[in-house]
Amino acid sequence: MSLLSIYKLYLSPNKQFVKKLKNVLGFVPGNVALYKMAFRHRSVAKILKNGSRSSNERLEFLGDAILGSVVAELLFKSYPYKEEGFLTEMRSKIVNRANLNQLARKMGFDELIIFDQKTVNFQSKHHSMYGDAFEALIGAIYLDKGYDFTKNLILKRIIKPYVDIHHLEITETNFKSRLIEWCQRQGKEVAFDVVENGEGESAKLFTVKVMIDSENYGIGRDYNKKNAEKLAAEKACEALSI
Repeated sequence: MSLLSIYKLYLSPNKQFVKKLKNVLGFVPGNVALYKMAFRHRSVAKILKNGSRSSNERLEFLGDAILGSVVAELLFKSYPYKEEGFLTEMRSKIVNRANLNQLARKMGFDELIIFDQKTVNFQSKHHSMYGDAFEALIGAIYLDKGYDFTKNLILKRIIKPYVDIHHLEITETNFKSRLIEWCQRQGKEVAFDVVENGEGESAKLFTVKVMIDSENYGIGRDYNKKNAEKLAAEKACEALSI
């Protein structure tokens, strides 16, 4: 981007928005409209002529994939002797909705989100709006700057200063207990059903389904039944934003 373009950005109506992103992320965005879309919650989405909604949901979908890919590669290289189950659990600890909500607040992105205060319970600490916008921002950066730039930014500007991977390694997140407690508060029935018990190459593979009031909220698979339940509970917590 030329100096003239940067100068115009800082003089535009978006100057405060651009300044905020520059201070936090360390670069000036190219396509500002793309970044503003990343912070547009579905509660204020506009219906376009083609019938689509102008919210951050598509960018969130893309950002989720990019973030997951970068974190997966980081863990693969950081733990060369750990098995797939460990790597999956560690990735989930980093990119689960509660953690992304917290990251978004720490980095000040909650101040940039545009939403309808009448329809959104934005005071809920578990609300997924913040984490959704965080992932949408990653998607916007990818479209604006490319994969290598985005990967480098995630590692240096997000993971390194805000995520203590080694602390997460020794931190046990009991998603099953969290889910059961939530269901009790909400007056809902929860069950962990073994829907398959297939034979693997050397051990039985357990597939566990979380059923809340007879509705499926998550599936986990592992060669250990307790781990399969834990993975299923984590997916249910993610789906329920708890």
